[in-house]
Amino acid sequence: VQLQASGGGLVQAGGSLRLSCAASGNIAAINYLGWYRQFPENEREFVATISTGTGVTNYTGSVKGRFTISRDNAKNTVYLQMNSLKPEDTAVYYCNAERLNTPTSRTRYWGQGTLVTVSS
Repeated sequence: VQLQASGGGLVQAGGSLRLSCAASGNIAAINYLGWYRQFPENEREFVATISTGTGVTNYTGSVKGRFTISRDNAKNTVYLQMNSLKPEDTAVYYCNAERLNTPTSRTRYWGQGTLVTVSS
């Protein structure tokens, strides 16, 4: 599975951006698509995920009500609409795909990061 992310950039606080991630390869085996982000000198953290089958979504608390994850199965693309952006949202955002191998084992795929910078 290959993931190609796009859509990052510079925006003022309160503004909006939409990230896109196009997936290719063995998409049928993927159970979840999502986004993570990484702050400088920190580990990558979970932002949002969406089930490829049911469409059920999950968000980290700090983005609930501001970010929306969605998918277009026909285009094999996942989106992250980010509204009411804050300077603390500044990070490198990574697209993620996960395949559940067993109840306790999963394979993760990563796209290249896209930088989101929110100015105050």
